[in-house]
Amino acid sequence: MRDIAALTFITLDGVMQAVRLPDEDRSGGFTSGGWAADYWDPVMEQVQREAMAEPYDMLLGRKTYALFSSHQDSSMNNGHVYVASSGLTDPKWQNVTVLSGDVASEVRKIKQQDGPLLQIHGSWQLIQALLTADLIDEFRLWVFPVTVGSGKRLFQSDFKGGPLKLLKTEPTGNGVVMNVYRKSG
Repeated sequence: MRDIAALTFITLDGVMQAVRLPDEDRSGGFTSGGWAADYWDPVMEQVQREAMAEPYDMLLGRKTYALFSSHQDSSMNNGHVYVASSGLTDPKWQNVTVLSGDVASEVRKIKQQDGPLLQIHGSWQLIQALLTADLIDEFRLWVFPVTVGSGKRLFQSDFKGGPLKLLKTEPTGNGVVMNVYRKSG
């Protein structure tokens, strides 16, 4: 059985929308895109060391997959990639499986297989579907010392959740704090 870890960059007020680029995701009238850019390099060094050093496969939504596709030859493409999409027909990466239809059901089947950790990067809509289906085992959160007010939040107001156990925490020199939580109970 495989675990799923959601790797997410969030503001102090819980927003995970449009992390790196101003025009990354303007849906809902979001105008604060690129809020993590000033903190990027030390955070990415920590992400590489803490989250990408061990083998893993990725679960991505279609929009995140499109953003990541420029990294085709990077370390992000060493494992298998599962992309939740009803419209993606010609993935650019090798080792890609497109998940359509009932994504939670498809992911549940993948979890039952042998293999490395499944990491979700970004992919707000996919995370929401997997939270609703109670399929996420671990949260690897990088909390940035920024507030933006409105935007897509990791945990929506209707999320019921439950207790989490803090496995690890580590700040970067520029004020971003990595927290790794695992579902407990």
